[in-house]
Amino acid sequence: MKKFASTIIFSAVLMTTTATAQTCEWTLQECTNYAVENNLSVKRTEDNLHRQEIQLNTAKNAYLPSVNASVDQNFSFGRGLTADNTYSNTNTRSTSFNLGASVNLFNGFQPKNNVELSKLNLAASTADLEKAKNDIRLQVAQAYVEILYNMEIEDVARRQIEIDSAQVARLEAFVANGKASEAELSQQKASLANSNLTYTQAVNNRKLALLNLSQLLELPSAGDFTIQRPDTFSIENEELSIENYQSTINYDRPEIKAEEIRLESTEYSLRIAKGQALPSLNLSAGMGTNYYNSSNGFKAESFGKQLDNNFSQYIGLNLNIPIFNRFQVRNNIRDVKIQRESQQHSLELARKNLYKEVQQASLNAENANAKVVAAREAVRNAETAFRLAQAKYENGKSTITEFNESKNTLLKSQSDLTQAVYQRMYSIMILKWYQGEEMGW
Repeated sequence: MKKFASTIIFSAVLMTTTATAQTCEWTLQECTNYAVENNLSVKRTEDNLHRQEIQLNTAKNAYLPSVNASVDQNFSFGRGLTADNTYSNTNTRSTSFNLGASVNLFNGFQPKNNVELSKLNLAASTADLEKAKNDIRLQVAQAYVEILYNMEIEDVARRQIEIDSAQVARLEAFVANGKASEAELSQQKASLANSNLTYTQAVNNRKLALLNLSQLLELPSAGDFTIQRPDTFSIENEELSIENYQSTINYDRPEIKAEEIRLESTEYSLRIAKGQALPSLNLSAGMGTNYYNSSNGFKAESFGKQLDNNFSQYIGLNLNIPIFNRFQVRNNIRDVKIQRESQQHSLELARKNLYKEVQQASLNAENANAKVVAAREAVRNAETAFRLAQAKYENGKSTITEFNESKNTLLKSQSDLTQAVYQRMYSIMILKWYQGEEMGW
């Protein structure tokens, strides 16, 4: 009897932290690193960054001249003037070759402003990419902690089955010896059945949580995928000072940088809009030649000689002065000014959201710390209550229902403590992440 009671107490107190060896165990840092490299949402943001790099290259190349070559071959059919000053049906053909170049000398400073705008767009896209990576890191961390929660619930359910199974075996022996009733045995078997159901649900929840994380990592399958449980001892006993964390928060986050850069870019968008009202000056130069032949009786010179005789060159300047463009420039300027004001609001909103996230993280850390303290006290009380309930049951002074309730309370309090510790670890990690540290334990 005493040996069995010792087994019950040991099973209730033991916190199972190891499982059957898996083919692959991932740490949180390994998960976040892999997700950053392979998540499709991050890759889409990276694609946009590459597009901005191309846009910048295009803007820089606007300073270069444009060079074009053309070859024209024409055939004409119909009446035409002949050599004897009469009209008759004639066939003519002509061939021309042209090579020309054009370069913009002045265009309201548009090329310069476009280059600066493209540089800022590239910088904003770079910040967007870092934000996308941070977002996926946060999602992975949340999914990782969710798996830890479900693992702990599964462990509790497994310990519940072990204890209920041992209790059923004990009562079966007592019924055979006439020391217990069939009703007590049936009640304990019902408790065992409920424990098996709870365990099945816990296993399914753990698998779903693992599937969710594997999908964030873009893994082809979650078959052998599992995570590594962190060592909770050092972090569980770590002193937590929320004020120290808050005082060192780094508010220079990529989401803030992106909005600041976009606000700066509206200045160049405004310059570009105003530049449309300025005149433009273009320099063009080129050369060309042609060949002509007709069936109207005129004797045509040879192809090569005509190309040589008809060879010509040109150079020219073109000044274009906008006078009236249906108020398009004016409205473009107005639109950009509204965009600038809207971007200012976006920046202020991003700053407020970041401040709210930091305050929420601080509050979560405080609550998690308080939960750990309360959960420790609950475990101590539950252990004392279980020992008393176990002694009363063995002496016939309480029912098996009371015994099971005390046992379940102890197991739940132990599970709550572990989950509170995980929540505390996660909250501290998030605060350190806002300080600029890498995400991980």
